[in-house]
Amino acid sequence: MDVRRVVTGHNAGGKAVFVGDEQVAPVTLALLPGSEFHQLWGADSTRTFPDDGSRPNVGTYFPSVGGFRFGFFTIPPDGGAGAPADLDFEAALAEFEQKLPGMAEHLEPAEPGMHTTATIDYGVVLSGQATLELDDGAKVALNVGDTYIQNGTRHRWSNTGDAPAVLAIALIGADHQHGG
Repeated sequence: MDVRRVVTGHNAGGKAVFVGDEQVAPVTLALLPGSEFHQLWGADSTRTFPDDGSRPNVGTYFPSVGGFRFGFFTIPPDGGAGAPADLDFEAALAEFEQKLPGMAEHLEPAEPGMHTTATIDYGVVLSGQATLELDDGAKVALNVGDTYIQNGTRHRWSNTGDAPAVLAIALIGADHQHGG
């Protein structure tokens, strides 16, 4: 699914103007068939205005402290086909890092899908049903219109429904102290 992104900014005189109106295609990955990631906006530093409305450059999928990201992600139904049997795993990992830089380093190979990030995540389910699981196995099903605030906790997402779950997300970089 492509997502329309309309962007405002300021002209040289400081007047508010529309500077962009385009369709944004999702990032898709051979390693996660059916998953989609729409990287709509973000920055790694505090923004100042007026500005020209151009998209800030970001280096990684997750923001650094003080940075932010806005986007959508799609979780396919758990009963999906999974990665193809003939998948070139090394090439798929390289594609993963190229398209979503820095994301893979947060994933736990021994616990597929589990991850922890130094972010506060705000999200809303736009369609389908998504299940949020925490590190102690506690789960909550989120339906259309449900929201969540994820405070740097270890978690994973799943979808026990029969339709893709689409979530709108905002990620805010925060200090995260590991351990006690």
